[in-house]
Amino acid sequence: MAPILEINNLYKNYGATEVLKDINVSIDKGEFLVLVGPSGCGKSTLLNCIAGLEPISGGTLRIDGHDMTHVSPKDRDIAMVFQSYALYPTMSVAKNITFGMKVRGVDPETQKSKLAEVARQLQIEPFLNRRPGQLSGGQRQRVAMGRALVRDPKLFLFDEPLSNLDAKLRVEMRTEIKTLHHKLGASMVYVTHDQIEAMTLATKIVVMKGGIIQQIGSPSEIYNRPANLFVADFMGSPAMNLIPAKTQTGSGGTMIEIQRPDLEPIRLTDPRARGLPEDIILGLRPEDISEPGFRVGELVQEAPCKVEIVEPAGADTYVQTRLGGKPLTARLHSETEAAPGTVHNLAFDLAKVSYFEPESGKRIN
Repeated sequence: MAPILEINNLYKNYGATEVLKDINVSIDKGEFLVLVGPSGCGKSTLLNCIAGLEPISGGTLRIDGHDMTHVSPKDRDIAMVFQSYALYPTMSVAKNITFGMKVRGVDPETQKSKLAEVARQLQIEPFLNRRPGQLSGGQRQRVAMGRALVRDPKLFLFDEPLSNLDAKLRVEMRTEIKTLHHKLGASMVYVTHDQIEAMTLATKIVVMKGGIIQQIGSPSEIYNRPANLFVADFMGSPAMNLIPAKTQTGSGGTMIEIQRPDLEPIRLTDPRARGLPEDIILGLRPEDISEPGFRVGELVQEAPCKVEIVEPAGADTYVQTRLGGKPLTARLHSETEAAPGTVHNLAFDLAKVSYFEPESGKRIN
């Protein structure tokens, strides 16, 4: 079966400025693809190329096996949900949702049944006779989603649809979108700069920077095995700790040495470090640095660290120390006795470590 979306060697230029560079990505029917990256990385431009709103400068784009590279947006069988809702202010909610069907000549009975079905799914039945100005931001976003859902397209495209909502509503809408995806089995492409949204919604993530794809993978692959320093730093909250270190090989094997102020260097033993270059960047997530006894395993090793900052966060407490000249964050339990200015034992789970080359930033283990 052909992928529902297949992009090969796609380039996009504005004059002499190249904004998308050799993009290759595909998704199967029913997948939820999230394009994520910082502002200006090209993710919205790529979505607009998929929609046909931006002509591409090179490469090919296929939807459900059909070449759509130069096909008009109206003939691509897609539905798009925008950040700005894009609702007609003088029309009721019901008319906003059914307007596209009316223009396409869908019969009134089908319009009515589809409206009822979508209104029930999105829980907007009480608002069908209201106008957009009488709705909250979350309700308007539901209407915009409803307008897309009645299309029953091959591909749904979402352009940062939650960015105008407050934090609590974003979480609620995120859950609704994920629930809809499971119910409908629809194929979706979703753009966001929020890596939490990407991790919670996606079945496949594309991380972008400077118009170039940095990594494609499942949320688990992206989080646990980042391909380079950019992905490691961008995906995760708090971000992965990235600490300059050196390897030292002796009769007892290979040691990893990390400098720190006011205390002797930390020396850790990891069998995977054999064969690594002398200078490395050691990556470890905050949740993989805990207090002694909390984690067990052959590669859990302890070291005393001087605490600089303590940040209570409800169920967790984030503790910051400094290793290799860089701040390091550990996620400890809420009852920790760690205090600023004290030396506190931390346990490092080396089974979860990622190693990177300092110069290229690429993952090496």
